[in-house]
Amino acid sequence: MEKLEQLQTLFKEMEQAIIAYSGGVDSTLVAKIAYDVLGDKALAVTAKSPSLLPEELEDAKIQAATIGIRHQVVETHEMDNPNYTSNPINRCYFCKSELHDTLKPLANKLGYPYVIDGVNADDLRDYRPGIQAAKERGARSPLAEIGVSKIEVRQISQHLGLSWWDKPAQPCLSSRFPYGEEITVTKLQRVGRAEIYLRKLGWDNLRVRSDNDTARIELPPERIQNFVANIDLKSVVSAFQEFGFIYVTLDLEGYRSGKLNQVLSKETLETAKK
Repeated sequence: MEKLEQLQTLFKEMEQAIIAYSGGVDSTLVAKIAYDVLGDKALAVTAKSPSLLPEELEDAKIQAATIGIRHQVVETHEMDNPNYTSNPINRCYFCKSELHDTLKPLANKLGYPYVIDGVNADDLRDYRPGIQAAKERGARSPLAEIGVSKIEVRQISQHLGLSWWDKPAQPCLSSRFPYGEEITVTKLQRVGRAEIYLRKLGWDNLRVRSDNDTARIELPPERIQNFVANIDLKSVVSAFQEFGFIYVTLDLEGYRSGKLNQVLSKETLETAKK
């Protein structure tokens, strides 16, 4: 595969690198290729914070062990920053600033010349203020540099025999809140517990969006009818109310990545990018 070879060549030129490793399919592919090329000169680092599901952290540990790459967990403190918790439209900028302000000193301390992430070519087409924060701090994005799309990430992962090649995207829990709604640890835990509850019932690739006291369940459109017909709705409502929600709704449009950005006008986005 041509793009896989290009990625391998890129890592050979780096010689050493720290990978900002969330356990998602993108950063895990980067970690896999980095390890295959660099061996112990590659280090995967996962940021632990309230916005990361504990189950996702455990998955990251298991995947890193399967790959063989050295793995380290660090704590980040974006929740201490009111610019983050107030949830402005550029919230991700402050999250990634915290992440890379943690990883860059670690890289300097250990003598690693590069910090790299799992940003892919498709990410560049969406509103992702976190990408700017990473670039400002010198991070590199091999997948984006080579032009690897999300579909190609999955294709290369499958080609390399990674069993999680089709793992659903799982962005941080803060992405479940409409811009302007304050983010708290309690709210993050509430959303996280609700999603875990539905996953255990067999519903994956979903989101539970929070709108103050209302939970909005988003499922793939083709699964909505099956959900309504087969789920015990009273049990779901009862469970969500135990988690702290008052109202429970189902989004009839269904899950769509980047959905919360549809409230942003072109003028707002252009201003935010400056």
